[in-house]
Amino acid sequence: MIVAYHLTVTGRVQGVGFRAFVSWHAQSRGLRGWVRNRRDGSVEALLIGETDAVVTMIEECGRGPASARVDGIEKTPVSDDGTRDFTERPTV
Repeated sequence: MIVAYHLTVTGRVQGVGFRAFVSWHAQSRGLRGWVRNRRDGSVEALLIGETDAVVTMIEECGRGPASARVDGIEKTPVSDDGTRDFTERPTV
């Protein structure tokens, strides 16, 4: 079953390679969507794919790269927006 989740990750998640970490892990799991920094210091992502792969990716986001500190993840189920690949988007 294909699911989609919007995530907002807070903590020390910018300047530590978090976007590249999410992008690499999402692509390796065959997920679609995107990841980007937000000006408020959080990282935002859209994850689309098979349920097990998305759940595992959300768990990876909770750990992050070694130099990150994840304080929280807000996750919201959303509709598949038709994104074809997984990309890093510009900061908003």
